[in-house]
Amino acid sequence: MARALRLLAQLMGWTCAAIGLLHVALGNAAIPGAGSAGTTVDSWGRFMGAIFVGYGLAWLWAARQRPIPARAVRWLAGVFLLGGVGRLLSLAVHGWPQWFQVALAVIELGLPPVFFWLADAEERTLRTNVEAVPAGR
Repeated sequence: MARALRLLAQLMGWTCAAIGLLHVALGNAAIPGAGSAGTTVDSWGRFMGAIFVGYGLAWLWAARQRPIPARAVRWLAGVFLLGGVGRLLSLAVHGWPQWFQVALAVIELGLPPVFFWLADAEERTLRTNVEAVPAGR
């Protein structure tokens, strides 16, 4: 499970950073279904893309720690879950978005519980290994 946590955290980091850079570079064109949403939405989307790059870098930072800090994983997963909740609120207020946005919502609501479950996997493995070492060594 510790290896799964590390791989998922790295994948999350690289994916989020790449998506964020895409939004910074392409603006509205990076948002499926956005069409010509205008300059205000383009500006906001590029800014949020930069924030998403930072979010991805935070995942990569966590993935490079030994052990991966469970607290950081839980916070980062919680932020991702909050994004999914935001999509649900949008659905409730405005109705169904373009299909790709629905697929993203499923990921944003489904992946955080996996991270919550795996969050302390590496810390737990390290504790188990330390406790298994006989006294006096």
